[in-house]
Amino acid sequence: MRLIVDTNVWVSAFLTPGGTPAQLLHEVERGRLILVYSHQIEAEYRKVLFRPKFNINPDFLAEFFARLEEDGQRITPAAIPLSNLPDPDDAPFIATALAANCPIVTGNARHFPTECGVEILSQAQCLARLIS
Repeated sequence: MRLIVDTNVWVSAFLTPGGTPAQLLHEVERGRLILVYSHQIEAEYRKVLFRPKFNINPDFLAEFFARLEEDGQRITPAAIPLSNLPDPDDAPFIATALAANCPIVTGNARHFPTECGVEILSQAQCLARLIS
């Protein structure tokens, strides 16, 4: 299953190794989930995940980014209008999802209004799709 993962999910995955977001990370490692991303998404991942306040093990992050580059699908989406977005920083996620025709997995569904035309999944919904 191809998907885009919002940064908040990865923060949770690294901070709570036994939680649902961490299960998504394990499914990526197993090859059952294929991460779709853009240059802008990768830049946000790096900016947020390396913040000192999260204190995420740099070796884990190096492995994550190596896997992203090796197994993920990097695309270059067209820009989208920002006017109707609750958080304009989410525009690269929406633009990439539209270009790739795949869902976004997030813990902040309210940041992605239905009129943006992208399917939004919670982490649990994503995992349930893998089972069915």
